[in-house]
Amino acid sequence: MGTTKADQKIARRRPPRFELVAGAVCLDFVNTLDDRFSSQPKELLATYIDLARFGEDTGILDAQQVDRLFARSERSPEAAQQALSAAIEMREAMYAVFWALVQKKPVPQAALATVNQFVQAAAQCSRLVQVNGNFEWRFDAVPDTFETPLWPIARSAADLLASDQLPFVRACASKTCLWLFLDTSKNHRRRWCDMTKCGNRAKFRRFYSRKKKASR
Repeated sequence: MGTTKADQKIARRRPPRFELVAGAVCLDFVNTLDDRFSSQPKELLATYIDLARFGEDTGILDAQQVDRLFARSERSPEAAQQALSAAIEMREAMYAVFWALVQKKPVPQAALATVNQFVQAAAQCSRLVQVNGNFEWRFDAVPDTFETPLWPIARSAADLLASDQLPFVRACASKTCLWLFLDTSKNHRRRWCDMTKCGNRAKFRRFYSRKKKASR
């Protein structure tokens, strides 16, 4: 039996590298600086390839786009590094805006201005297309440039900031985590970025504490 294009695409897909639990691409992107508030934060976007892989994991890039960006980054490492630096700048501006909102503090206007710059750049490289009777954004006006992953992330942030879902952006209740996420639960009382990780660790700590008190 021959191999179909669909089979080839599945076979070519790399194992996921990022934990995508935020419910919005822009918030997953903010979370790529792990342990942000610790003395040793973990940068998950250490190279341009990491940025491209984030695009693949989130579905904003397909495997073929990622392959082409990999190849281009090897030929033009300085240009790829510049795009990565821009991505980090955008991420930190997004973090400053969303974190201020979560903390119910004034939004830093310099950070918002930076986010707007990337949103405007994304708008210049996007167009509406009709797919099966519906419309969606396509970011292929200038295909396979190093900035390609940034545009849908910027659009995601703009859409969330301008939506009625904004009040439901939360920070994980774990003080050692504090990842951002969009609370889409029915009663909007979700506390953890991921119940199987931070949530279970908190449950274990409470259980251990009760058990220790009962043994006294």
